[in-house]
Amino acid sequence: MLNYLWTGFFFAAAAATLYQGMWLGHPEIFGLVIESVFAMAKTAFEIALGLTGVMTFWLGIMRVGERAGCIRGLSRAIAPVLERLFPEIPAGHPAFGSMVMNMAANVLGLDNAATPLGLKAMQELQELNPSADTASNSQIMFYAINASSITLVPVGVFTILHQLGYRNPTELFLPILLATTCSTVVGVGTACLFQRINLFERRILLAFAGALGLVAGLAALLPILGRDRLQVAAGTAGSAVIFGLIIFFIGLAALRKVNVYEEFIAGAKEGFSVTIAIVPYLVAMLVAVGVLRASGVLDLALDAIAWLAGLFSGASGGPRPAFIEALPTGFMKPFSGSGARALMIETIKTHGVDSLAGRMAAVMQGCTETTFYVLAVYFGAVGIRRTRYAVTCGLLADAAGIIAAIIVTLLFFG
Repeated sequence: MLNYLWTGFFFAAAAATLYQGMWLGHPEIFGLVIESVFAMAKTAFEIALGLTGVMTFWLGIMRVGERAGCIRGLSRAIAPVLERLFPEIPAGHPAFGSMVMNMAANVLGLDNAATPLGLKAMQELQELNPSADTASNSQIMFYAINASSITLVPVGVFTILHQLGYRNPTELFLPILLATTCSTVVGVGTACLFQRINLFERRILLAFAGALGLVAGLAALLPILGRDRLQVAAGTAGSAVIFGLIIFFIGLAALRKVNVYEEFIAGAKEGFSVTIAIVPYLVAMLVAVGVLRASGVLDLALDAIAWLAGLFSGASGGPRPAFIEALPTGFMKPFSGSGARALMIETIKTHGVDSLAGRMAAVMQGCTETTFYVLAVYFGAVGIRRTRYAVTCGLLADAAGIIAAIIVTLLFFG
């Protein structure tokens, strides 16, 4: 699947480049595409380089936690739910603990912590994988959870909106939460269908009900605490929990006579090697995305969607609807987080910070994930080349998030 998709990106970009360069008379497009190739290759390496320090630290801390017995404790605590979603993993396997910590970091919006923890979990899942280059069901389920992860505190989106002059950016807190919950339910549900996991099994239903209950509970707290207080409280709690885990791991390991420093160094060395392994996969994916964007394929797709929307609405000659103006952010997010961020800012500056299109783009940015980046990093780190139906799960989750973002924003602000 990934092979055909990656090749298709280049063929689509080639067709669009030839069309614009030779048919429309814009020969400069060839230079822009080549410039994008080099720029994205450099960006991919810089991302991997920037990830090295964080990866090294967190895998070192994870090694300390393992030796202290913390991971086994986490595995036992969450086993009743995750064993239903990951039936191939033996009871008590340390991968459960790594996955829980990754999910917790994602929920709290701590991306820098989530990535190394997720890579650690993927490595542990690879140890159970009967095929070295083909993704297992467990790895795809874990990818689906990450590619559609619920985020309670989208700090990055709120910060950008504040810088652009949005008076109260946290009023998008609940719309983003509702949209990202829809994304997660669809992504994980799709993986369950592919793996023939019974979605109506009691513990799985309880997990989905818990996610929806969390959203309802936060919605109930909004009138009491106010959006600003709730967002600050959630952000503070998230940072406190992660720092508390670091101190707890080190403290418990010291009490149990573990050589904390040596174990940290051993885990940190693993982090450095994992980061190096990511580089080729990241370069391949980001260069393909950059070429696709520079060639104008995205703009052509948006024009086609606007034309179709005009046909159905009977207003093909009028201005584009708000959701059409916001779609570039939603379309770009699966490929590039920084690209989607730039498109969100562009939409806000063009239509206004309080516009419906600007708000919709911000919700799309906050509720979807960089699907192909996660795919390249997580599977590339363990040498997986055949990802099977992983892309389908990720893209359906993104589609659900985009559709939910449109509907929820219209309900709140339309």
